[in-house]
Amino acid sequence: MGSATDKIKGYANQVAGNIKSGIGKATGSEELEVKGSVQNLKGKAQVAVGDVKETVKDGANKAADEINRNL
Repeated sequence: MGSATDKIKGYANQVAGNIKSGIGKATGSEELEVKGSVQNLKGKAQVAVGDVKETVKDGANKAADEINRNL
């Protein structure tokens, strides 16, 4: 999965998790509230993975550019 895909899926999980958590809180369903919170955290982790992938890719591209410049 690419960094953009990770981020998109992560943000989608955050939104869905927040909705579930809100519905759980409004209806008094602790189970749904917890499931929503877990899904939100999963989304945050996915976004972080996307950020790391992007940073690594950018660093590799900069290193390759520098090597090519010195050839």
